[in-house]
Amino acid sequence: MTRRTSRAIAGLSLLVLLAGSQALAQAPAPSCKGTIYLTFDTGSQSQAELIEQTLRRHRIKATFFLANEKTIHGDYSLDPAWAALWKRLAEQGHAFGTHTFDHVYVVRDLPHGKIEVRPQFGPDAGRKLQWTAAQYCDEMQRVAQRFEQLTGQQLDHLWRAPGGRTTPNLLKAGQACGYAHAGWAPAGFSGDELPSDKWPNEVLLKKALAGLKDGDIFLAHMGIWSRQDAWAPAVLEPLITGLEQRGMCFATLREHPDYRQRLRSLREREGG
Repeated sequence: MTRRTSRAIAGLSLLVLLAGSQALAQAPAPSCKGTIYLTFDTGSQSQAELIEQTLRRHRIKATFFLANEKTIHGDYSLDPAWAALWKRLAEQGHAFGTHTFDHVYVVRDLPHGKIEVRPQFGPDAGRKLQWTAAQYCDEMQRVAQRFEQLTGQQLDHLWRAPGGRTTPNLLKAGQACGYAHAGWAPAGFSGDELPSDKWPNEVLLKKALAGLKDGDIFLAHMGIWSRQDAWAPAVLEPLITGLEQRGMCFATLREHPDYRQRLRSLREREGG
């Protein structure tokens, strides 16, 4: 073999390698076999940092529903002390909705569009109150106002009633206020509010992995006071890993087909 032939073969081999590398670089990423929408409600906040770190490690975006709940530090989740957390999560691209400021449960519908409610926190905690739709709207907007004060960003037009409990009048109030209510799929109930002696973490993990399917909204909390064995440290990482191994991707409710167009329309209406 002559030196000129050797150089030609070497050059051709290099071109083949470069072409192969370019083809790999341009090859599309494997398509998702489905999308799961992780959502987290505020709570005791005992798992807040763990949840943030886990989502960041897996490069996952989730949706957070915020209320001003008492935390393990003795303060409240929408106090200025929590501003850094919410600001980081907002900058990382997560979505945020209102969970009512004082975590207000609906009790029942009343005549003339009114609703009976019971706040869990705030000056009226534990009392039954009779509210108009406008008063409930004000309660939801308190979260939006505080979120903007803490982060400099606007809340998404998403809403989750505490406990997921709604009534016809309550849904009308939320709709009139410009918020889309987001519940969760049956398989998306994490069970982190259940007693851990009857519902251990390994059972909850197995149940979630077996039941979750494309399009499901998953619910967990950023810490539950009553659960002895905390859910997130034992379940969140293996749950995400298991779903990823099944080819599942993750997105915020901004991308959910039931909310995507409505949220876009509301943003456009506000000039956002």
